Amino acid sequence: MQLSALLLLAFFFFLMWPLARWHRSRTSLAPAVFAGLLLGVLFGGLMHLAKGWGVNLPFVLDWVSLVGEGYVNLLHLLVMPLVLVCILSAVVKVSHTSDLGKISVSVLAVLLGTTAIAALIGVVVAHLFGLTAEGLVEGAREAARVEVLNERIGRVSDLSIPEILTSFIPRNIFADLAGQRDTSVIAVVVFAVLLGLAALAVRRDSPEQGAIIEQFVSVAQAWIMKLVRLVMAFTPYGVMALVTALVAKSSWADIFNLFSFVVASFVAIALMFAVHALLLLVNGISPLHYFAKVWPVLVFAFSSRSSAATIPLNVETQIDELKNSPAIANFSASFGATIGQNGCAGIYPAMLSVMVAVPMGINVFDPVWLASLVAVIVISSFGIAGVGGGATFAALVVLPTMGLPVQIAALLISVEPLIDMARTALNVNGAMTAGTLTQRWLGNGDDPEAAHGTAG
Repeated sequence: MQLSALLLLAFFFFLMWPLARWHRSRTSLAPAVFAGLLLGVLFGGLMHLAKGWGVNLPFVLDWVSLVGEGYVNLLHLLVMPLVLVCILSAVVKVSHTSDLGKISVSVLAVLLGTTAIAALIGVVVAHLFGLTAEGLVEGAREAARVEVLNERIGRVSDLSIPEILTSFIPRNIFADLAGQRDTSVIAVVVFAVLLGLAALAVRRDSPEQGAIIEQFVSVAQAWIMKLVRLVMAFTPYGVMALVTALVAKSSWADIFNLFSFVVASFVAIALMFAVHALLLLVNGISPLHYFAKVWPVLVFAFSSRSSAATIPLNVETQIDELKNSPAIANFSASFGATIGQNGCAGIYPAMLSVMVAVPMGINVFDPVWLASLVAVIVISSFGIAGVGGGATFAALVVLPTMGLPVQIAALLISVEPLIDMARTALNVNGAMTAGTLTQRWLGNGDDPEAAHGTAG
């Protein structure tokens, strides 16, 4: 074992000591998350330099990943029990079952509406930057990726809308609680709603038994939320490890070769963040106050590249910081992790469609073609959870439907991790925006001014 690798690893764990002291001295999680982000960038840069020193970096990264991936695994562990108990609690405590329908419709309307806007932004930005599939080089890694995509395209392109919606209905709740399907989160939401409606029926028939059920659910929710906060305490260290690995593994040569696509992607994502801010502003919510409260969630989403793993932190932040009701927070976080993802299901397939369509002589601003593309993107955003694989599978659904080749998705594999970080943060912000707007529109008896701050 190389001494230099051991010393580098020891330095990584030593950096956690000042981070822990900083964390304990602050009541808010945000400063510690920011400190973890900075330390991760600095240590990841140090590991980049260490590549030229003959250090055994895979050994160091394995131990760094133990911290980062271990934290992500704990968050994945929380997702299903959190969604089940919190949605169940929301249904059991609701005074009118019609409120659940209003919440669902409002959240889905924001998610799908913003996905349509994201698709239009993707088309415009790709056109302005002159992005095209011509000239992209297919290396060994890209060729292997093409083979994988060709194998998988059959099972995603033939899915009908009824088949996609059927996948949301649970058949074996134990399998869905174990996350064995790509639609397991939505299936657990459906099961929790049905279980909650059954509890309401019991309360109508037997108030005594209904009170026992409500008390049990209340205790279970308090227990789960304590567990969530226990795991959340490890967020700064998880962020530090995840960012370290991302920076250490980044290839500047690949980023330079596809520089225009990387810059265009980040511009489109930034514009979509601005759209979220504008939606908040016109509804009387201060974007500055909003982003000051949610940015630790966005940092974790950025570093973890997992919308599902971000659900616990998403829910906790919506309830504790944004003062959204538990029902709205859980519905928006759960739906937003699988439906209407602005980055993965909106911007990315739209940009790829333009890059392929332009060399084929298609006018991407033809009203019929553009409307068809946006419609396909919005509809397929329901199905991304049903086929798994995030942005790449969104492209596998959209491109063949529009009569376009899918190989472009494989040629961008070298910069996918970098762009996917920002896309995931946008996806999660879209979910929190949907929850915040729904809270403003529907409310739950809280003072909205106190909850979100006034605009201006």
